[in-house]
Amino acid sequence: MYDLVIVGAAGITAYLYAKRTFLEVILLDKIGVGGQLLFIDFIENYPGFPDGITGFELADLFRRHIETLGLNFKQAEVKKIEKKNNLFSLYLDNNEILTSKTILLSVGASPRKLNIPGEREFTGKGVSYCATCDGPFFKDKIIAVVGGGDTALQESLTLTKFAKKIYLIHRRDTFRATKILQERVFKEEKIEIIWNTIVTTIKGGDRVEEIKIFNKEKGEKSDLKVSGIFIFIGYEPNTHWLKDLVKLDENGFIVTDEEMRTSLPGVWAAGDCRSKIGKQVVIACGEGATAVISIKNYLQSIKSIPQHGQI
Repeated sequence: MYDLVIVGAAGITAYLYAKRTFLEVILLDKIGVGGQLLFIDFIENYPGFPDGITGFELADLFRRHIETLGLNFKQAEVKKIEKKNNLFSLYLDNNEILTSKTILLSVGASPRKLNIPGEREFTGKGVSYCATCDGPFFKDKIIAVVGGGDTALQESLTLTKFAKKIYLIHRRDTFRATKILQERVFKEEKIEIIWNTIVTTIKGGDRVEEIKIFNKEKGEKSDLKVSGIFIFIGYEPNTHWLKDLVKLDENGFIVTDEEMRTSLPGVWAAGDCRSKIGKQVVIACGEGATAVISIKNYLQSIKSIPQHGQI
């Protein structure tokens, strides 16, 4: 029996706070400690690292920190959650069942797809959603990147370490990314920006060889010979399995109050799965801390834990 089960890697900060207040807690994630943070190439806006830090390095520091308090981690995926008599049963993909008084959902989000012909067929064969994972496979190749936000521009810059040319394709005539990233992209000779354009089809033989694009402003169709295409057009929350458990917004993100409480008493949410404006590591960390403070108060209100422990 746990006081708290944390589902997902955004719960690292929550785990730290929970251990410091002597809660019986376990951290679950199907990827590993750090979750999607492990695949972020470079982070420049996390306080305390003026020269920036890779996602892998930051995840390792997070892990080392919580290990000092005793890490109770299980690499597993939660398939179903049930509530009965104010207790929660969590059914894992290894057929194990955990019981807890409270749950923190930090299940993150997955890359949004273009949903065009060829995308699914060539995923892993030239279609990618992770520059850190797949960039080295495109050394001295010509590739395309789709998107206009921070991730698209940062990953394009990452890919310049490998590719000899990058077509950065954006459906609008301006980027949404931060100005500092825009300035770097504009100065990078390897990157050619294609504005007001969408990708309509991905083609090839055994691997990606060509993409078909359409310029919305000019009404023109054309082809680009590329060896790969990296897609960074936002994220969709990993919450499809939670729709009957907690309230979701119109885009599938979990709705909470300012204390991270969901519509179901005893369940909190934090990180990129939560309905909000910003999707940043530092925001997820703050939400995890906020959630545990609220969880501690909840458990004390139902007399489940003694009134001790330092947050």
